[in-house]
Amino acid sequence: MLDCYGSPKSILADVSFLYEVLDELPGIIGMRKIMPPYVFRYDSKDIPEDWGLSGIVLIAESHIAIHTYPEKEYFTVDIFSCKEFDLELAKKYLTEKFKVKRYEFHHIDRGLEFPRSVSKV
Repeated sequence: MLDCYGSPKSILADVSFLYEVLDELPGIIGMRKIMPPYVFRYDSKDIPEDWGLSGIVLIAESHIAIHTYPEKEYFTVDIFSCKEFDLELAKKYLTEKFKVKRYEFHHIDRGLEFPRSVSKV
């Protein structure tokens, strides 16, 4: 998970840019897309400055989701995968592509007892 700060508003508000990132990232980190990315604009009725873009791409290994808040120069990324991947490569790609000034990174190992093969159950 990445929480990213200081990205230009113009990037965070660009639907085509977010689509491109979600289209490229799975291949960069060795994942397989099982559908094209889906990106849409969200407008908050309660807090007008919380508008932004949300996008997701389903991968055979799970999903990648990004949510942007252009007015706050902030966005989040969740890469949920049952397959290991190069975390540093993913961070580097995302922080460079979005021109991030500062970020928080969180890694959680999940499903530690998930049977990787039914023959081992």
